[in-house]
Amino acid sequence: MEKKPHIILINPDQWRGDVLGHMGNPAAHTPFLDEWVTRDAVSVAGAFCQNPVCTPSRCSFMSGWYPHVRGHRTMYHMMQPGEPVLLKTLKDNGYYVWWGGKNDLVPGERGFDAYCHVKHEPERKPKPMFGGDLRRGEPGSDTYYSFYIGRIELAEGEELYYDSDWANVLGAIDLLLNTPEDQPLCLYLPLVYPHPPYAVEEPWHSLIDRTKLPARIPAPADWTGKPCMMKGLYERIGMEGWTEDRWDELRATYYGMCSRVDYQISLIVEALKETGRYEDTALFVFSDHGDFCGDYGLVEKAQNVFTDSLTRVPLIIKPPSSTAVKPRVSPAMAELIDLPATVFELTGIEPGYTHFGRSLLPVVAGETDEHRDVVFCEGGRRLGEIHCNESSMANSQPESLYYPRGCMQRSEDGEHTKAVMIRSRRYKYVRRLYEQDELYDLQEDPGETVNRINDDGLASVLAELKERLLTFFLDTADAVPHERNAR
Repeated sequence: MEKKPHIILINPDQWRGDVLGHMGNPAAHTPFLDEWVTRDAVSVAGAFCQNPVCTPSRCSFMSGWYPHVRGHRTMYHMMQPGEPVLLKTLKDNGYYVWWGGKNDLVPGERGFDAYCHVKHEPERKPKPMFGGDLRRGEPGSDTYYSFYIGRIELAEGEELYYDSDWANVLGAIDLLLNTPEDQPLCLYLPLVYPHPPYAVEEPWHSLIDRTKLPARIPAPADWTGKPCMMKGLYERIGMEGWTEDRWDELRATYYGMCSRVDYQISLIVEALKETGRYEDTALFVFSDHGDFCGDYGLVEKAQNVFTDSLTRVPLIIKPPSSTAVKPRVSPAMAELIDLPATVFELTGIEPGYTHFGRSLLPVVAGETDEHRDVVFCEGGRRLGEIHCNESSMANSQPESLYYPRGCMQRSEDGEHTKAVMIRSRRYKYVRRLYEQDELYDLQEDPGETVNRINDDGLASVLAELKERLLTFFLDTADAVPHERNAR
């Protein structure tokens, strides 16, 4: 039987798709990934997540299901026993699965044995994430909900800030260097960075040239036409008085966090090469969603907002040497649900369930850049779905960083409205259950600043996108189990 390739899934959290040097961002410092896509890998420029927050997105890309298929659309509704998870599928098909990093995927109370052989616990206790000091200032100040920390100070003699990300990256390297290659390996690295708070140590904090940062998308003078969630967050986080210099420091710190991850990825690749596995390995580098990072005067993310800053993500694929590849930046549009389909084709695994992904191997090979003509993303909840408002200790107290968003999501006035996005190369339409819909011409307005939902000049575009949306829901409304029951 043909040898199966090793599968490496490197999944940084909350990395915007435009913070990469090879995407034309002059301030991004991602030298490894930029060089990699000229030599061995393909970067998919039009990759989009299927939900703009962590857990629903991960449930989606690990199953090939859209969030609506089985109700995986909150931070607290994980993949249940009997539901398909790529890690479990690989484990059941002979892969040795090593998981080093955060969960946000399967129920914590059930453990991880079904999904991996090892859920890594580092021998050396990591330091607190983000330096352990939020430096928020006093309640009511314009830093209290900013998520901004800045530079993490290193102790004397330290070369890096040994947090859980570093612990898991070093654990993965140790696994590669000390594990015999007697069975196919799946290594899953769901990192925390560049998820806020915005904090990073040297040298990455100082690597970013603040003068090269692209202009922020400004907060609108009039929020008419924008979702209430955005306006409410803007008013509650209280950062409207920030100068551009202050924003630049926050954004540069985020860019530095991305740069640190770029370096960590290079170390994984070095270990693969040192152990002779590189040629036999398929690597996937992708994020679950993006980050406002100052756009619209906002930080972090929102559960039912679909700006490109939140929905467009990095997706970089290096196939095994046995698979054709044309290294480049591909303009193809893709969805993260295409991940399992691509892995299934690479490994020859028959998944045994209905999914909605499409293999990206034709894009990787350079056979096409026309993978999808539209992509979808969804989020929010119906009124009365109290179990879906995500209220928790993490967002229900004023001292919580997530308190502004928690307030919006607990509201029964429709701010957390259920919504869905359809985006083509030029247009984006957002259907909202309790608020005004949105329609943008991304060619004329890439910052999505003018909602043209009532523009008669785009009536035919709107009608076409609505029709596609109806077909999308009809096509993907459910996934019938492949096993029949006795009658």
